[in-house]
Amino acid sequence: ELRESGGGSVEAGGSLRLSCVGDGDTVSRHSMGWFRQVRGKAREGVASVGLDGHERYLDSRRGRIAISRDRATDAVVRKMNSLKPEDTGTYYCAARPPSQLFGSLWPTSYTNWGQGTQVTVSS
Repeated sequence: ELRESGGGSVEAGGSLRLSCVGDGDTVSRHSMGWFRQVRGKAREGVASVGLDGHERYLDSRRGRIAISRDRATDAVVRKMNSLKPEDTGTYYCAARPPSQLFGSLWPTSYTNWGQGTQVTVSS
């Protein structure tokens, strides 16, 4: 089971740090991703980090977002700066199957999902 935390309301230009932890050492054993979804639209990948350490980012978020692993807490962290109203949505973390070395921004390549945390950016 994956659990996200750190969502909330923030003004445009602000920053947020989202964290995702799993049972046991789930995060350290999987390639992980962060996804955003707004009502009525498909879930989109915004960042991923593979077991190989390679990071992938949605082009429109590149430069404002960073994904990392926190080894001490076995969490995957997503930091985002210069938030915009269009960043509003529900953010999910997800894990790929254990055999997958690489991260991905495609939701269909993930099999284990958290419940999501809401981020609202006001102008």
